[in-house]
Amino acid sequence: MKTDPDRFILVNTSVLSPPHVPEIRLHLASEVHDLWLKTEEDLEAIGLPPPFWAFAWAGGQGLARFVLDHPETVRGKRVLDFASGSGMVAIAAAKAGAAEVLAADIDPWARSAVRLNAALNDVSVDFTTEDLIGRSVDFEVILAGDVFYESDFARALVTWFADMAKDGCLVLVGDPGRSYRPIEHLEPVATYEVPVTRVLEDSEIKKTTVWKFL
Repeated sequence: MKTDPDRFILVNTSVLSPPHVPEIRLHLASEVHDLWLKTEEDLEAIGLPPPFWAFAWAGGQGLARFVLDHPETVRGKRVLDFASGSGMVAIAAAKAGAAEVLAADIDPWARSAVRLNAALNDVSVDFTTEDLIGRSVDFEVILAGDVFYESDFARALVTWFADMAKDGCLVLVGDPGRSYRPIEHLEPVATYEVPVTRVLEDSEIKKTTVWKFL
């Protein structure tokens, strides 16, 4: 790793509250930072994978809002926040009273982002970079925001989420209409109008649905 993640995150982000979950504070790239506008060559030069952790994506905001508004969903339970990014949804689960929260993301930079963000919110969140897809995991609730953006990845998730749901795990996904969401496997539980960054989403508001995976 060519750059110290903690130092880079602190220098290249601002402490902000996502508009749909103002209860949570995160280190996020704002309009005063050009983080998302860096080319692949720029990112490679500093050893940085695409910084998904630096933004509060619409699906995650909707899912975090649902968890905060319905704390009984996670209260006292073992919760996995899959593809955690900034850790926003994991933090929401911890704030809502989850007994245990694990944030999982294969990007090692997300480890620093989640740790720094959890500290900002005075909550405890564990972290793993292990690829959990297809594995049987010991959680009562799986939360996943904005994961249906690529076809092969989405297909793998459908199989895994379906298996976990069959085993009695509650699987909730937040999605603002990504192309590969498996509608036939999803039951809507809440819908929100989520403010987002136009440079990322080509829109200022994204209709975002929280779905229960069947």
